[in-house]
Amino acid sequence: MDCLFHFFPIFVYSMVIKTARRDLETMERSGFFKLHGDPSNSNSMCIFWLKGRCHRNPCRFAHGEMPHETTIPSFAKQSHALPADHPRKRSYYQTSNYTLVLRNGGKVLGSNVAEMLPENLHKKSPKSVPRKSPEKVIKKSSENVHKEPPKDDSEKSLGNVVEKSSSKTVVEKSAQNDPKKSLERVCQFWVRGNCMYGDQCHNLHSWFRGDGFMMLAKLQGHEKAVTGIVLPERSNKLYSGSSDGTVRLWDCHSGQCASVINLGGEVRSIICEGPWVFVGMLNVVKVWNTDSAAGYCLNEPTGQVNALEVVKDLLFAGAEDGVIYAWKGSYEANLTLQLAATLKGHTLGVTSLVVGGKSLYSGSLDHTIRVWDHETLQCIMTLNGHNDVITSFLCWDQYLFSSSLDCTVKVWAATEEGSLEVVYTHNEEHGVLALNGMTDTDDKPIMYCSCADNSVHLYELPSFVDRGRLFAKEEVGTVQIGPGGLFFTGDRTGLLTVWKWSAAPRVAVTGS
Repeated sequence: MDCLFHFFPIFVYSMVIKTARRDLETMERSGFFKLHGDPSNSNSMCIFWLKGRCHRNPCRFAHGEMPHETTIPSFAKQSHALPADHPRKRSYYQTSNYTLVLRNGGKVLGSNVAEMLPENLHKKSPKSVPRKSPEKVIKKSSENVHKEPPKDDSEKSLGNVVEKSSSKTVVEKSAQNDPKKSLERVCQFWVRGNCMYGDQCHNLHSWFRGDGFMMLAKLQGHEKAVTGIVLPERSNKLYSGSSDGTVRLWDCHSGQCASVINLGGEVRSIICEGPWVFVGMLNVVKVWNTDSAAGYCLNEPTGQVNALEVVKDLLFAGAEDGVIYAWKGSYEANLTLQLAATLKGHTLGVTSLVVGGKSLYSGSLDHTIRVWDHETLQCIMTLNGHNDVITSFLCWDQYLFSSSLDCTVKVWAATEEGSLEVVYTHNEEHGVLALNGMTDTDDKPIMYCSCADNSVHLYELPSFVDRGRLFAKEEVGTVQIGPGGLFFTGDRTGLLTVWKWSAAPRVAVTGS
């Protein structure tokens, strides 16, 4: 018995050693050490570090040296210019069958092809509401519609200057040719400048995807969100308003910030009519002339002025109190505006305005769209198709497009009874923030649809065929268009980006 007790501890120790060896062999066969590293070898590479997810400091496994970061060129120092005689903000760019009307809160895109809509749209032929009358469009803007920019200014355009610049532009293979790439999402690590996978990354390393357009420049200076962009008539300056309380003037020939106007409060909206610029702010609309620098204030609004619109001799301002303020006057050298009416009906703040035909359309935080006769200034209709905030409008041919935070773009058309009904609903995965539209170099109408996922979707109308996507670090709150295929985006970081439709397809351009 004494002998048994003497050998029993040795027997137990031997069994423990054999069991440990068996477990070790099993772990080796299963590839455990390939994933986690051999504990006995401190030089094993940490698999979690390789994936960028190791949070241990110190870690018992090797971390090595980080890969070199990709160098991304800056476009901010490139020269760029707009034509000195660029069309006015409210002019209509017409190419063959299509007509475009510029707006800030809402936009109008006209066409002569009434039947061009997705196949699953309502089949009836709607009346000409909310169509902008082509006859009036051509008559009102004949000087801008049919005239090309002066030849002596052709070399000063933003597109020409940037394309001829000696600055190097880095191009990468188009992601459409790589089946492994995700075309719907930009790499967030690349956006922050620390993606370690380079060309092997499955997400896009580009600020856009799509053919036929390119990024020209990034204009940096605003410290908060860009809320509006305009091109005043006879001005060689591009104006941008921001939540940082400033309006910046960008030289169209050099791309440099020429002036900063500190308004002392958040800019919510900005539009222009001829040489006059209108800025919506808290309890006021500020007005000044870009030629004479004369200006004054309209102090009637209550709360933030979120949307502005001009038609004929009327200026409309949609305010935080749910009221639309209407001033009437003349846009001659000595502008005189008198409050003509207050349009009441919305129960919450007005967010967007657009004029189409004889109607003014207003969107609100109360989820409704109201239709006003802009001659009698009476509400003639209330539309209840959305279940969240109305964010923007676009008028195209006989149709009204409305966007909302409910992740939809709805297409409205007139019925035989004269009312408006939804004839098509386009769904997005995220809330829709802004709409705008223009024609590409092939005269095809393109709709810009900014979404809350920090991207702008490009759709060809009327089919809603995908034409590309623009990406940003934060939400793009405003999209504006310009002459010569130029268009602009402003995001919540304060960045203003200049884009251009090109005659030939371009590959993706990387930039910082």
